[in-house]
Amino acid sequence: MALIAPSILTADHLRLGEELARAEGADLWHLDVMDGHFVPNLTFGPDLCRAVVRASRVPVECHLMVERPQDLLGRYAEAGVRRLTVHPETAPHLHRLVAQIHAMGCEAGAALNPGTPLAAVEEVAGELDLLLVMTVDPGFGGQKMIPAALDKVRRAHELWPRLTLEVDGGIDAGNAREAVLAGAAVLVAGSAVFAPGADPAERIAELRRAAHESA
Repeated sequence: MALIAPSILTADHLRLGEELARAEGADLWHLDVMDGHFVPNLTFGPDLCRAVVRASRVPVECHLMVERPQDLLGRYAEAGVRRLTVHPETAPHLHRLVAQIHAMGCEAGAALNPGTPLAAVEEVAGELDLLLVMTVDPGFGGQKMIPAALDKVRRAHELWPRLTLEVDGGIDAGNAREAVLAGAAVLVAGSAVFAPGADPAERIAELRRAAHESA
């Protein structure tokens, strides 16, 4: 059964507590942490992550799209998040980072940009709790999914069938079935959940129905 992880990137940040409460049915909160260097956007610091943790019983995962993630891991772990996901593109010592994340009491994930091959995590796959396959180029919400990225999900599932796979980028009710059939167990959705005039709970239920049709 696929988990639905709404990304709060496109939520109304001035009313974030209300937005979280309205998004009934979420399995995880997905926080896209951007530093303005590894990706052009700039988003959430550890204080906001801590506020989300305190405001909801839903677990929080942080996707660190940042340079030098080793300098930030401790602050986000202290905020109370369940999982920290880093990019091998920014981490020449990925095995060490994964060990550090585990030592902090968090689950460890690795994220791959569309142009980054699976080989980038091959040597640490057995140590990971999650592999996040980006289905758009990271940095902005509201993009359309790159269909070819699902082939990477399929290949990852064949290589590491016990590894939890997550997809992020352009996921909606129209492609959730295909993503799960490819092997995704966690669906990150931003604008498909938090959109002007939409009911986040209804959008989550719609995504879940679409995902479960693949079972």
